[in-house]
Amino acid sequence: MKFKEHTYYFIGIGGIGMSSIARYLFLQGASVFGYDKTRSAVTNSLEELGVTIVYDAAVTALPAAVSSKESLVVYTPAVSEEHPQLNFFIKQGNKVVKRAKLLGDLTRDTICLAVAGTHGKTTTTAILTHLFEQSNASYTAFVGGIFQDSKTNMMSRGSMYTLVEADEFDRSFLHLSPTIACITSMDVDHLDVYSDAASLQDAYKEFASQVKGFLFVERNIPLKGITYSVSEEADFYIDGIRPDASGSYFDLHTPDGVYRNQFLNQLGMHNLSNALVALAMASKAGLLVEDLVKSLASFPGVERRLQVLINEKNRVLIDDYAHHPTEIKAVYETLKLSFPADEKCVVFQPHLFSRTQDFMTDFATTLSLFDRVLLLDIYPARELPIEGVSSGALKELISGPSVELITKKELANRLSSVDERIIVLLGAGDIGVEVEGIKHKLLYDEAL
Repeated sequence: MKFKEHTYYFIGIGGIGMSSIARYLFLQGASVFGYDKTRSAVTNSLEELGVTIVYDAAVTALPAAVSSKESLVVYTPAVSEEHPQLNFFIKQGNKVVKRAKLLGDLTRDTICLAVAGTHGKTTTTAILTHLFEQSNASYTAFVGGIFQDSKTNMMSRGSMYTLVEADEFDRSFLHLSPTIACITSMDVDHLDVYSDAASLQDAYKEFASQVKGFLFVERNIPLKGITYSVSEEADFYIDGIRPDASGSYFDLHTPDGVYRNQFLNQLGMHNLSNALVALAMASKAGLLVEDLVKSLASFPGVERRLQVLINEKNRVLIDDYAHHPTEIKAVYETLKLSFPADEKCVVFQPHLFSRTQDFMTDFATTLSLFDRVLLLDIYPARELPIEGVSSGALKELISGPSVELITKKELANRLSSVDERIIVLLGAGDIGVEVEGIKHKLLYDEAL
């Protein structure tokens, strides 16, 4: 990888995709600065590394080292086009690029393995990273989540391979030219970007056409590629699944042989699917299947991806990023399989007014599967409210026996008094900020 620009300014540096690239460039010796609206665990970790970050959007807050025309400016689609610093750099004539463009540039001269799909990108990329790490391969990985053990979203031990998420939002994945890629799913999402399902599918088809080597597709996806499945025979498939409370045993079938009685230390059929395609991609990159399959038992997990925070006799607390009806249903099915005898309480924070509007009925149907539903207000992110779209409107459609609207301030106390043993926190907004307080409250109450 070559770095012609030595000073970078990231507008929205606290974003999970932005921060991994910023971390990588800083560790490569580039001068890296950034802006974000609020402090977070991610910005704190970058500042501890040595990255200078400002939390004031005014042009006067810009560090002197980045205010020249020579600085390369990177921004995320989540940043408003009216952002004063962004407009300052555009008017000054700086090179200004979206995060996806820079990621495409960084990966272009490498063997790039890219993970696309509406669901499962982060976990699949994280498992892929773990497989490469355990194999001592020369790789750099940009992951859209934080590893539970190392507390980072960027890992590197060389530059032969790059492992990335291929994000469909804003058509970002079309900046990539992968050598090996997968598509995990093509469910409809991001209708604020795509006009309809056909437009989204066309974007995936265009992404598939850019893959230079091997393309893996889940067995039911109508695209040509190497197939994989955890529910039926395919080029790579898993059967003989024996779940337990800590993961699943299974038999792996590949074109080159069968590997019986293997173990993945993660809950859920969807995670078996994620692990399967990660292993298949790594095998096509030249890593040995017999080594890869053994590494699945030691995957450290990703924060907010079916992350078990408490697992005690009287209480199980799980945190997950699920924000689409299909993802919520996958979480429910996992809990039903792993804890069949226990009642289940879900806390859901809808993400985006537009997504809530687009999938209002589907959200209600899926949430109705749980024994208790606690709804937080919609997390708006980049959006303004839409008339008639609210958590209150969603509540009226949910048919479960117990549905409540609740504020984040009330949440910890309310959860300490629910009867359900299984509690799961779902959403892609700021619900994760509440996790430590909830965990402390539940453990404290349990100890009384």
